[in-house]
Amino acid sequence: MEKIKEISVFFPAYNEEENIEKTVRRAQNFLSKYATKYEIIIVDDGSTDKTGEIADRLAEKDSHIRVIHHSPNKGYGEALKSGFYNAKYDWIVTTDSDGQFDFSELENLWAKSKEADVVIGYRLKRKDPFFRKLFGFGWTFLNNLLFGLKVRDIDCSFKLVRRKVIETIPRLQSTRGGMISPELLAKAHREGFKIAEVGVHHYPRFAGKQTGANLKVIVKSFIDLFKLWRSL
Repeated sequence: MEKIKEISVFFPAYNEEENIEKTVRRAQNFLSKYATKYEIIIVDDGSTDKTGEIADRLAEKDSHIRVIHHSPNKGYGEALKSGFYNAKYDWIVTTDSDGQFDFSELENLWAKSKEADVVIGYRLKRKDPFFRKLFGFGWTFLNNLLFGLKVRDIDCSFKLVRRKVIETIPRLQSTRGGMISPELLAKAHREGFKIAEVGVHHYPRFAGKQTGANLKVIVKSFIDLFKLWRSL
């Protein structure tokens, strides 16, 4: 793999005490081999378990790691914004801290970095309940229709983004987790940035709980989506 000159990595985390250290260790192993300069940001979103404590311990042992604490919990969308707006290097990668992605597949996203400004994963054989997969299909279809996008998996959390995109597009406003990706891609597309996709493997969650959408959250997400469409 071509050496990465510099990259920021961030993991949003809420009550991931069973997963966060393993996830960060995998990223450390990869980055120490393939990145000249790197940082790892753990965004502890007001966890009520030992996630924040573990994150602080990891940061004390490695100067590449720093922690952002939210208090109280602000939600997945705010955690993502904290990561994007606090990253310092030219490229930013984010993925969830639950271990459902293989961080080493960043190699496949990085291979597209010369031809695109935003590289997003799409989940191969998504390991989620049927309802979540069905909702994801419809959500992606609707976003493509409204914003002129051509992506297969609008809310896959494995993303590689050029920092110039974050600095150029209007500041991200969404607080709801499911809205950040549509907003980011829609605004990037509108500004003329190139978007590419790469298939990534998706693994079952073995520890912790998903904080996924219930019916009330889904309805609010659709309302927010149409508000975004009107604003753009």
